[in-house]
This record gives sequence, structure tokens and C-alpha cells, in this order.
Amino acid sequence: NIKYIMLALLCGLFTGCMDGDWDTPSGGHTRGNAQIKETNVQTIAQLKAKYASTLASAYGYTQVTDDEQIKAVVTGNDIEGNLFGQISVDDGSGAMLIAISEGGINGYLPVGTEILVSLKDLYIGNYGYQPQIGTLYESAKGQTSVGRMARMRWDRHFTYTGRVKTVTPVEFDQNKMTDADYLAANCGKLMTLKNVYFSDGGVKDYANKKDVVNNNCCERALKGLNSSNIVVRTSTYADFAADKLPVSEVNITGIFTRYNNKWQVIIRSTKDVEFVQ
Repeated sequence: NIKYIMLALLCGLFTGCMDGDWDTPSGGHTRGNAQIKETNVQTIAQLKAKYASTLASAYGYTQVTDDEQIKAVVTGNDIEGNLFGQISVDDGSGAMLIAISEGGINGYLPVGTEILVSLKDLYIGNYGYQPQIGTLYESAKGQTSVGRMARMRWDRHFTYTGRVKTVTPVEFDQNKMTDADYLAANCGKLMTLKNVYFSDGGVKDYANKKDVVNNNCCERALKGLNSSNIVVRTSTYADFAADKLPVSEVNITGIFTRYNNKWQVIIRSTKDVEFVQ
């Protein structure tokens, strides 16, 4: 009886150390660097203009040496495993990808979260002309580009502003599919492609290992649109990879990334594919 009483007392002691809300630790956010203060914020458009010579190369990169920051809203994360190891952010002037070597990002950076990012000592550059922020990565072929930064490094470079904003996609202009300026200005942005059909609707699924193009991803064409210009790109690790492509007319929302002169639409979750009534 004494042993049981002591065990009960110990359990009560440890339980008393909790706040009662086990899902939300006390003290607010536990990630990021609270020491970062808003000092020299650049818009994403200004950032791209400043590093225009670097971003003129498909795999150009440079290290940021100035004390400058961006303040932007998270528009895409790894909620269903498709936008893996990166987030997309937008500040109204433009969009950018931030590459992070970590899973479960959606748990602490849900869509709509506004963050302040300190860029000094990080790298800005392209991967196939898609601008992103991260650290240097060398491929198996010896090609160096901007890739995913370690979780600990990322934690030193961002903080929360405390604001959460509504994220609304903009409509993709199909008339500007091959417009180079439109591609450069909007790559990385959350957009919606309206009134389209999948070429293999009802036949193929979003992704499978036999149809992999590269990096464990598959590309699906859309009827009436040149697959050299635009595709829906899905990882074989996405939660919805095995789902069949819709047969009927749909609106597709996603992060419109760029690989050279091709649009790659990355849907964040199955909710991004809306059936047209």
C-alpha cells in the first residue's frame, strides 16, 4: 500500500508541472529566434532586384552579407507531404521558396503565419531559375545550388511577428503561359488554374514509382495545355499520391514553381483540387 501511495504522489507531482493544455506549450512559440528584431526589411521584389545578376543564372547563388530581412506570410508547407523540405512565402510584392531540411514544418508554420527572416549568412539563388533561400547543396553530379538548410540553422534565422493573415490565391492567367516576364514575376506564388481537365483523369493516380520523372516526383499533363509549359507535379511520398486523377473539370490551386521555362504546379493538399459545379 505504501508503494502505491508513493507512486500516486509522484504521478501527481509530474502532472502538476503541466499547464493543463498538452498541445500548446506555455510561453507561446517554442521555435525561432526571439532575439531577431525588425530592422532592415526588404520586400521580396527588392530582394530579387538587388540580386538580379545572381538570379539571371539557372543555378546562380550568392551569400547574403548585409543585415537585411524579409517579412512574409507562409502560403505553402508540407501539410500533406507534397511541398516537402520547403515553404513558400509571399509579402505581396512577390514570392519566394525557403528550403529547410526538416519534416513536419506545418506543425509550427501553418499557412497564414507571418514570419520575419534574417537573411545574413544565408544564401539566395536559383534551382532551374526558381529563386529560393537556403544553404549550399552539391548534387551527385557535382552541381552546386541553393538547397535545404539544417533545422538548427533555420531556427536561428526566423521569428514570428505574431500576426496571422488570410491567404488568398490569385488566378493564373493562361494567356501568359509562355510569357517570360510573367513566369519570372509569379514563380513561387500561390495561384489557381481554373477550368481544366487532367489528360489521364480516372486512369492514372497523382504519383507512382513507375512514372517518376526525377526526385521521386511525377508530372501530370492537362488537356489542351502543352506539358512542356505546365504540369501538375506530385511527390510519390505525398499523402494523396495513390489517389486517382479527377475525371471532371477542376480548379487547381497550388504553389506555381518554375523549372527553367516550365510551370510546375505543386498542390498542397487534396483540398487544392476543387470540382467545378
